[in-house]
Amino acid sequence: MTKVLVVYYSMYGHVMKMAEAVAEGVREVPGCEVTIRRVPETLPEEVLEIMGALEARETMAHIPLVQLEDLVSADAIIFGTPTRFGNMCGQMRQFLDSTGGLWLKGSLVGKVGSVFTSSATQHGGQESTILSFHITLLHQGMLVAGLPYAFAGQMDNTQITGGSPYGSSTIAGTDGSRSPSENELAGARFQGAHVARIARKLSQAE
Repeated sequence: MTKVLVVYYSMYGHVMKMAEAVAEGVREVPGCEVTIRRVPETLPEEVLEIMGALEARETMAHIPLVQLEDLVSADAIIFGTPTRFGNMCGQMRQFLDSTGGLWLKGSLVGKVGSVFTSSATQHGGQESTILSFHITLLHQGMLVAGLPYAFAGQMDNTQITGGSPYGSSTIAGTDGSRSPSENELAGARFQGAHVARIARKLSQAE
């Protein structure tokens, strides 16, 4: 079986919903299996309470925390992060900064890497977040995959929607009340299946 790992951080649940859709897409590809993991929280509980994030965190408590070994055993890794001023969130950055040992050994070289994201507004740094994330993947020697225009939903001009050739995305709304739309979830599923097919072909070629 080709193994695909989905690793995410989500404060209010938007990225979590996208991660679930990505995993659904992976499961559509024969011969592929998917595992979902989340990165550790770094904010104190009192800060999360002030930010109104405790309830969402409880809904994700059943998802195991990612371990470095999870990355090593995967054939492809799809990362999900909210935007923070046009970059990945600090929780994801801290986790990635712990992978220096994997870089030293070349443990992630040749694996497929991909990214999806969420922002509060339509122009809230989704593309820059994904593109700047790609730098880390390239330093690890990973093969970067995005969301090709074969997913026609990203060209839909009839609604406000996330999604770009760099990866799927969703818009949470300035108050966080907007859930991922069906078009955004479809993009996430497409991305999951796209990455899984690439990883499957590469694993079969070995």
